[in-house]
Amino acid sequence: MAKNNHFQNKKQFILDMFPYPSGAGLHVGHVESYTATDILARYLKMNGRKVLHPQGFDAFGLPAENYAIKTGVHPQETTKKAIKTFKKQLAMMNFDYDWDREINSSDPGYYRWTQWFFLLLYKNGLAYRKKAKVNWCQNCQTVLANEQAENGRCERCEGKVIQKDLEQWFFKITDFIESRKKTKGLIEGLKNIDWPQSTKQAQLNWIGKSEGAIIKFPISNFQFLNKPKNPNNKKHLEVFTTRIDTIFGCTYCVLAPEHEILDELKDQIKNWGEVQNYINQARNKTDLNRLEAKEKTGVKLTGVEVTSPFNQEKLPLFVADYVLSHYGTGAVMAVPAHDERDFEFAQKYNLPIKTVIVRGKTQNSRLRKGFSGQVKLKTQNHKTKLKTVSGDIFTDYGILANSGEYNGLRSEEAKEKMTNWLEKEKLGGRKTNYKLRDWLVSRQRYWGAPIPIIYCDKCGVVPVPESDLPVKLPDDVDFLPTGESPLKYSKSFQNVKCPACGGPARRESDTMDTFVCSSWYYLRYADPRNDQEFAAKDKLKKWLPVDLYVGGAEHTVLHLLYARFFTKALHYLGYLNFDEPFSMLRHQGVILAEDGTKMSKSKGNIINPDDVVKEYGADALRMYEMFMGPLEDAKPWNTKGIVGIRRFLEKMSNFIISNYHYIRTKTEGVFSPNQDKIIIALNKTIKKVSEDIKFLKFNTAISQLMILGNTLRREPEANDKRGPHFGGTVSYFKDLKNLKFIVILLAPFAPHLAEELWGKLEHKSSIFKEKWPDHDENLIKEEKIEIPIMVNGKMRDTLEVDPEISEENIKKLALESNKIQKWLNGGEPKKFIYVKGRVINIVL
Repeated sequence: MAKNNHFQNKKQFILDMFPYPSGAGLHVGHVESYTATDILARYLKMNGRKVLHPQGFDAFGLPAENYAIKTGVHPQETTKKAIKTFKKQLAMMNFDYDWDREINSSDPGYYRWTQWFFLLLYKNGLAYRKKAKVNWCQNCQTVLANEQAENGRCERCEGKVIQKDLEQWFFKITDFIESRKKTKGLIEGLKNIDWPQSTKQAQLNWIGKSEGAIIKFPISNFQFLNKPKNPNNKKHLEVFTTRIDTIFGCTYCVLAPEHEILDELKDQIKNWGEVQNYINQARNKTDLNRLEAKEKTGVKLTGVEVTSPFNQEKLPLFVADYVLSHYGTGAVMAVPAHDERDFEFAQKYNLPIKTVIVRGKTQNSRLRKGFSGQVKLKTQNHKTKLKTVSGDIFTDYGILANSGEYNGLRSEEAKEKMTNWLEKEKLGGRKTNYKLRDWLVSRQRYWGAPIPIIYCDKCGVVPVPESDLPVKLPDDVDFLPTGESPLKYSKSFQNVKCPACGGPARRESDTMDTFVCSSWYYLRYADPRNDQEFAAKDKLKKWLPVDLYVGGAEHTVLHLLYARFFTKALHYLGYLNFDEPFSMLRHQGVILAEDGTKMSKSKGNIINPDDVVKEYGADALRMYEMFMGPLEDAKPWNTKGIVGIRRFLEKMSNFIISNYHYIRTKTEGVFSPNQDKIIIALNKTIKKVSEDIKFLKFNTAISQLMILGNTLRREPEANDKRGPHFGGTVSYFKDLKNLKFIVILLAPFAPHLAEELWGKLEHKSSIFKEKWPDHDENLIKEEKIEIPIMVNGKMRDTLEVDPEISEENIKKLALESNKIQKWLNGGEPKKFIYVKGRVINIVL
């Protein structure tokens, strides 16, 4: 088993992603992740750790406001009611939360500090306002961040998302992509945290770092607007590429519909009307719609061409919506022989396809069927020969062909030489680009934290003084969505004096994205009642960063990315001594319906935790969800499984109570003759359960408890009628200490039952104040272990040896084996590999 370096410190901050308090209440997905952290937190406390295990509510957001629109009930009322239901259900499940640290993001005492953070970012140049094309949900009548508008649908209502130009507030998350001073950037920081690799990769993909070059393509017949004609004036189209090695295969260039140069070129574009119509159509598509469109579309700019700086070839220029204005320069060089999108476009518009990269000594070559042609290759003696390449698009690095003086070079070498030439000729140079855009935080809705900004005709944009925080939500609002925030029409909210000049002014009417509230909530748990600062530095130092964070993978490029940005900004500004919020992250898997499909109200296959608890008990529900499979896996519900868990708990309960009775009354003649075997089984269980909890392998920990139960059930013989029954058989401990250990092992998994049993064992204090048992290593040492001997990958013999045997001695025994001698045939092996306690590999 791999070494676990987590949970060794004296303090442990164990955290769930705090829930949105919906009217539907707790669901089985909540139970899964909350049970996992509850088991670990209880285990750590019983091992002497100081544990912070808080809970709160992510209470702002569209669902409550939409419900208010539908019913007329204020969001504050529905939220309070939902939180009350949630807390009742969480108590029903016996989750051991620090309720004295509870937070609620819609409480003015909390969002006061959300507004303080906004002002902190604003004053340090990390929050700004600008007019921009944004994602607009037509149903919710509000702006969405790119991360909230995937597949062209709103993440909340699944309504259609369109593009709209609006003046909006942004946070400069892009300032922290790369490291700044002593603050590690969003890319670098991923190297030092224990997160699922898939989550790290998803963040890297979303950030989208690419290193390449800017190439300047001269535009033919370009004339500067409002300036005298001058034949020496040349306008360049700047293109960003990561594959400059393919430049000789460029057969056309493409502009994004939003590219500013289109307006400058309109007098030269002979088909401007057609181009303008295409641009207008593109405005109504989201970036994701454009990127994922099955069919690429575009319009050729008649009358305008560009020139390749490397071979002076004239190239047609297109406008196409598969190119995005905010990535790179908003223009691309198209190389259809070596790029799939360019190839699809070239096929549709019957454009040339030139092969300039061919297979060489390179790995992970990616090919696609599609074209054929001949290429020129430079051989080792510098002679040129023709080679036919058919049916493939080659998108990997390779050897250059049809590339002038660069023929025969490897892609990596050619990229360096070509970029050097560009810089020398002042036609471009090295450039790093990112896909990640700044975080758009404005929302045109009511139920969110007001943005603490005031607009004055005389003074302009004026931040609200910190002494005036919180800027509270008003009550005189109409929730009906109009495309503008309801706060705009609240007289009590809008009519204010300018803090700078005292003249008439108005407040910002937009509220903040609810993800702003959740980007710092984990910090507030350290000091939730502090009204002087968001948290005292000594308390932050005591508890932060979070040691284990558990929640859904759906927040990978939303909450998790934003929380990292907040932490890095606060570290950079000197408020925190760490720059990553969550040292260890784990995702729980989705719990599916019994038929393996997703649970949904429309299908009527939702499992209600209340119903399950009523029939089987909270402990059975907790243990069943942990027993279903590995925490991170998707798992289908199975009612038969929870029935089995319930029976197991009943049998363990009966066994403990009856054995306690016999031990206390000192009944003679009924104890198992195999006490040593039982004690060994118990110590093995203590070790296995302890290790599995630390590694979050709750399903195998429960399996081990069941194995122990089966061992107890089999001792002594089933026909002994003198003692208590456990599943029809009997077994007894002479030592009360060991019986107590079994109850303690059950306690984190089944806290209700454990407390009840602890009381029946005549203990007045809680079982969770007990020390977790230690196993006796001497009792569980295996006298002999069996080691397979593999020869060239196939098992040829086994050895029974002492677990601590040296590699020298086991090698001697293995090579002396008659069966292995047969395969050696008098020779010596090329390699002898011994994986201690596991396997021997012999390579001939």
